[in-house]
Amino acid sequence: MATEATPPRRKMPSALTFDLHKKCSTTKARASTLHLPHGSVPLPIFMPVATQASLKGLTYDQLKQTGCMLCLNNTYHLGLKPGQEVLDEVGGAHKLQGWDRNILTDSGGFQMVSLLKLAKVTEEGVRFLSPHDGTPMLLTPEHSISLQNSIGSDIIMQLDDVIATTSPDRDRIHEAMERSVRWLDRCIDAHKYPERQNLFCIIQGGLDLELRKQCCAEMVARDTPGIAIGGLSGGEAKEEFCKVVDTCTGLLPEHKPRYVMGVGYPEDLVVAVALGADMFDCVWPTRTARFGNAVVPSGNLNLRHKSFAEDFRPIQEGCSCSSCRPREQGGLGITRAYLHHLAAKETVGAHLLTIHNVHYLLSLMGSARQAILEDRYPAFLREFFDNLYGDKAKFPEWAVTALRGVGVDLLAD
Repeated sequence: MATEATPPRRKMPSALTFDLHKKCSTTKARASTLHLPHGSVPLPIFMPVATQASLKGLTYDQLKQTGCMLCLNNTYHLGLKPGQEVLDEVGGAHKLQGWDRNILTDSGGFQMVSLLKLAKVTEEGVRFLSPHDGTPMLLTPEHSISLQNSIGSDIIMQLDDVIATTSPDRDRIHEAMERSVRWLDRCIDAHKYPERQNLFCIIQGGLDLELRKQCCAEMVARDTPGIAIGGLSGGEAKEEFCKVVDTCTGLLPEHKPRYVMGVGYPEDLVVAVALGADMFDCVWPTRTARFGNAVVPSGNLNLRHKSFAEDFRPIQEGCSCSSCRPREQGGLGITRAYLHHLAAKETVGAHLLTIHNVHYLLSLMGSARQAILEDRYPAFLREFFDNLYGDKAKFPEWAVTALRGVGVDLLAD
């Protein structure tokens, strides 16, 4: 690979427009709107994960009620079932699942590496054994893009070479970063519908900031409609996570959306927004709901605990989700006591908690956006951490340090 950024071989059409409305005067936080083929998306945004064209526990009408305008599908799973032939016949995943808003698909490569032990990455692609019958299979950049073209998602991701950030093998991390750039070029060439599907590149490089800088230069030169920061949320220290996000966003163009992949804890979201990121996704809010946990401003409520058996308050006071909202206001008026009764016994308990948890994270990002528009994001951050931890002595050091780096001292009186 050249030491300087390689110029793009051809300019890629874009099926999105990005309106940047306001930048925080203290931090790097941004409020913007991403206009996609299936509607406009306010940023910053959390994107729920509907892995197999289904958000576990919710119908799509219920997902719409949370205000969601953009959710994820999984290329790997949809490629296996229902398969590309069915997707082509039905006309894509929007029609398959009855969702008329936006979809983002991953490339499928992460699942090949994370879920299947017998996977090998070569320059050609990712070789693995079928989970169904054990036959050898190969996912190439071209096949990943072909699958995503058939899915018809509004945002598609390049196939990248994914390495755990905790890997001690710097040479392998360097190799993966450079291969991801080469694979992006192959993805660009294979993409059949750039006028209606937006291909995002993925910045790799592990925790090595110099490799991340090199990758940023290469990826930015390719001029894709959006840019993702990948390879994080793999067990690395939060301090290192923040350094990577901060470094990358400082090198990315202002006029494109920035997506940090696989991030979903509330404190991670609000700090990453302060570091200049716009888009996030994670299975955590839906998964934790299935274990009986509710996400609220003060943290997580384990509603299986006996202390909630006679707690007749809503999941979260003042929450406008359909689970919390009183019946006289058109909601279900669900109490903590009822969810304690259902937790780990009836699937409807997970269903009701999923509604709340997804709504909570979407609402949190909506509140962050409003704070940025009103140029009060530092105050929003202080209020968020006060609500979550109560005592400043309990604030996580990684968050305090990261926010100091963008001008916010959480510990100041």
